[in-house]
Amino acid sequence: GGDHTITYPILQALAGKHGPLGLVHVDAHTDTGDTALGEKIYHGTPFRRCVEEGLLDCSRVVQIGIRGSSYDPDPYKYCRDQGFRVVQAEECWSKSLVPLMAEVRKQMGDKPVYISFDIDGIDPAYAPGTGTPEIAGLTPAQALEIIRGCKGLKIVGCDLVEVAPMYDVSGNTALLAANLLFEMLCILPGVKTM
Repeated sequence: GGDHTITYPILQALAGKHGPLGLVHVDAHTDTGDTALGEKIYHGTPFRRCVEEGLLDCSRVVQIGIRGSSYDPDPYKYCRDQGFRVVQAEECWSKSLVPLMAEVRKQMGDKPVYISFDIDGIDPAYAPGTGTPEIAGLTPAQALEIIRGCKGLKIVGCDLVEVAPMYDVSGNTALLAANLLFEMLCILPGVKTM
């Protein structure tokens, strides 16, 4: 829950224990802005702050589902310059993400990984209850493929953010978010599932 700003102090704490972390980041936005309204810390900046503080192993950062409008003609340049793998939403359309996640597992290796899932990574047809919806996003089935595709990684933490139930009178966004969090719990190291 909460906005994506909460990931920043969580990664500070985890990197303090484990060193720089790999990151599987599902989102419509990269959240690597520098400032907004003069502020350096807000929900669109957490991963830039994490890079600046050395909290991330940038060669092990993948961002999936990225899309949406931008004021910049090359909105993903900062991410790519850091060494992030940026998987835009259109690379995911109409296909299974199982092959992508096999590549991601190799990229992450056996070092500590954090999963950060912004609900706006999912298309608003399925999850309208968020503050910054962007059309043409991932499906719930693809979200499951991403999460289940992280099974076996050395996951040291995870979050699911940006759910705003008041924007979805159907309750579907909250239901989807709860199920995705359950799936994340099921893939944590040491958890036995049937």
